Amino acid sequence: MKRTPRRTVTVRVREQHEALCTARAHVQTVEYRKEYARRAGIEGTLSRGVRRCRLRRTRYVGLAKVHLGHLLTAVAMNFVRVGEWLTGRPRARTRRSAFWQLMTPPAMTPTPATA
Repeated sequence: MKRTPRRTVTVRVREQHEALCTARAHVQTVEYRKEYARRAGIEGTLSRGVRRCRLRRTRYVGLAKVHLGHLLTAVAMNFVRVGEWLTGRPRARTRRSAFWQLMTPPAMTPTPATA
């Protein structure tokens, strides 16, 4: 019979515990949420660049040429954004997991007309 690993309890030193409680309280503040939203936007832009424009690879050798390639990629991404804005294509909404959709009451689930 296979045994499951035992649970462990971590007892922290008072200073570590207080620092952890302070960090957890900071996460709940409005300032943190604003900063995190900004970071999420930047992460989304980088993710889009990696997926669409292959930012992790470059066809050039040398720092100056690689820098030029990154600048041209940024310009191309901005052109795509402007094109989407002009055509009225809505920005993608945050995807919800199947579990979230199952557990959310129908009144809270956005309908296609409002989405």
